Amino acid sequence: MDPLHDIQALSDVDIHVYEAVAGESGEYGWAGFSALVRATGLTEDEVRQSLQTLVGQGYVVAAEQGYGLGPHTFGVER
Repeated sequence: MDPLHDIQALSDVDIHVYEAVAGESGEYGWAGFSALVRATGLTEDEVRQSLQTLVGQGYVVAAEQGYGLGPHTFGVER
């Protein structure tokens, strides 16, 4: 498995923010930054840093509308 795309290598904070993006982006496909801060209960800096990691690894995409899920590049090993 590519270590840059190993979901298990993400921190607990990154997984929490990823899940918030998934939950908050459901209706419109995008989640705003403020909504992510509220949904996670983290500080703005923590969310910003985590989003930077998630975008850098392709799990989340950034756009003018906010943040959405990137292509699913992970799977379950058997």
